[in-house]
Amino acid sequence: MTILISILSFIVALGVLVTVHEFGHFWVARRCGVKVLRFSVGFGKPLFSFHRKDDPTEYVIAGIPLGGYVKMLDEREGNVAEDEKHLAFNLKPLLYRIAIVLAGPAFNLMFALFAFWVILVVGEQGLKPIVGGVEKASVASVAGFQSGDEILTVAGRPASIWRVASGLMMTEILNHGSAEVSVSTLGGERKSLLLDLKALGVLEPKEISKQIGLKPELPVIKPVIGEVVEDEAADQAGLRTGDLILTANKKDISTWAEWVEITRANPSKRIEVGVERTAGFLTVDLVPKEIVENGEKIGRIGVSALINKHDVEQYYTVYSLGPIDSLVEAARLTYSNSWLTLVMIGRIIVGTASVENLSGPVTLAQYAGLTASIGFISFLKFLAFVSISLGVLNLLPIPMLDGGHLVFYFYEGLFGKAMPENAQAVFMRLGLFILLGVMLLAFFIDLSRLNG
Repeated sequence: MTILISILSFIVALGVLVTVHEFGHFWVARRCGVKVLRFSVGFGKPLFSFHRKDDPTEYVIAGIPLGGYVKMLDEREGNVAEDEKHLAFNLKPLLYRIAIVLAGPAFNLMFALFAFWVILVVGEQGLKPIVGGVEKASVASVAGFQSGDEILTVAGRPASIWRVASGLMMTEILNHGSAEVSVSTLGGERKSLLLDLKALGVLEPKEISKQIGLKPELPVIKPVIGEVVEDEAADQAGLRTGDLILTANKKDISTWAEWVEITRANPSKRIEVGVERTAGFLTVDLVPKEIVENGEKIGRIGVSALINKHDVEQYYTVYSLGPIDSLVEAARLTYSNSWLTLVMIGRIIVGTASVENLSGPVTLAQYAGLTASIGFISFLKFLAFVSISLGVLNLLPIPMLDGGHLVFYFYEGLFGKAMPENAQAVFMRLGLFILLGVMLLAFFIDLSRLNG
């Protein structure tokens, strides 16, 4: 069932984001007077198609949901009647063609902005930005953080929930090597602390989190099993709703956080679990499934805690903004995440970040299923981040991508004539080779994650 949810969620996500991207090309092409012959979501043989009255465009849903395309009238792809030449894409002014090509990535970024705006207006529940623990000898420890500190701002920006605080710290450190954090101590004193990672050199996001060494304050929840996901590791081991976890590998377990920590730390490794059930005490063998989260391999067993809502409400708050403030913050989130995507791409290219940061279809499907199972807001956030990645990646100057076409148009604008067709053909083949290589690499990384 979990696999089916992941596949369906992935198809829905691709369908939404591809439609948004291609609609950008389609909408601007129409506004520029270009005749659009086909709008296709998916590649390959059409599963469904239709024409609207007095509309020359064929609308198609095809069988391979890994992309889409907008086919426009173009002399390079077939004969164009004399009375329709004014509708051909290749005969439009250069600025029109640039606008049409830019529209796809631009619509992806606008979709992300809109998604963030909805999330911020509706409100997102999250942990309060209160420090629950500071790792010894960590950057946070050196900076003077203590358990109980409430994070107020990061680089002058309000941090209403832990996710926002950690995201702002990550952005500041990736961009500047340090982050200034304002906190309120348990005694009510307001202090400004500096997380300085400059001396550590270039780090990947997962390394930055470890080096900072901050943990949020978590509710003290008993290690009692609530929901058990069918066919996941816990279900296969025989754990049931209501089971009280007493030990894991002979180590006493007294809180849910301890239980989560040991399962996450042991992907694909056997854990001997001591359980108290109504019938008495029993021991089961559990092997957490290995997944990748933020580039790190962790274990997942497919359970949730049996929670008394009254006991945990004090640890959570709802982060929401008014419509105008939400628009400003949504624009900031879209910009900062677009920039971070570019930074990570650059680091991968120059070798200062691992290619394991790439995510292929398997990893994306896992995240799609996970966020969809959590709820609409979580899934919408996933769509926003992937839409940003899609928009930024399509602007890279690689032939076959929108950015590659922009390179051709830059050449045309610079020299006053189109790049020779044979040169374009060579670059297109090179672009295809690069894209296939990256796709195969991402797929191989996905498989290696699955196989441990």
